[in-house]
Amino acid sequence: MDVGGKSVKSDINVTPLVDVVLVLLIIFMVITPMLQRGKPVQLPRAKMVSELKHGGDPILLSLTGDGRTWLDKVEVKRKELSDALVAEMAVRPGAPIILKGDKSVDYRTVREVILEVSKTRVVGVSLAASQIKTGEAE
Repeated sequence: MDVGGKSVKSDINVTPLVDVVLVLLIIFMVITPMLQRGKPVQLPRAKMVSELKHGGDPILLSLTGDGRTWLDKVEVKRKELSDALVAEMAVRPGAPIILKGDKSVDYRTVREVILEVSKTRVVGVSLAASQIKTGEAE
C-alpha cells in the first residue's frame, strides 16, 4: 500500500558521525599534553621499569636540571621539603611518593632530596625512569 509513491530511504548518514569523531580527536589531542603532572624533566633511561600498581594517585616530587625541587608544580626549597610533604601526605594519606629526577642532576643532589623525604617517615620512594625499548640505542 504505497500512498505517496515514495519509499523510505534506509541509508545511514555518516556525516554527523564523522563530525563527532573529529571533535573527539581534537579534544584528546589538546588534553593529552596536559595530563602530565609535576614539572617536566628529562628522565633517566632504564632497561627494567616496574609500574606503580597500588596506592592511588601519587605525590610527584620533581628535581629539575638546575637543582630546584618541585612538589607537583609548586617550587619548594629543599629545607622546607619535609614539612611540605607532611602537609601533602595529611591531605592524601597512603599516597605513594614518586621522585622524578632529571638525568643531568648528579646523584648527590638526588640523595639529598631522598634524605629530606625520609624525614617524613614515609615507607618508600619510587624513582621515575623511562624504559629503553628493545632494539633502541642507550
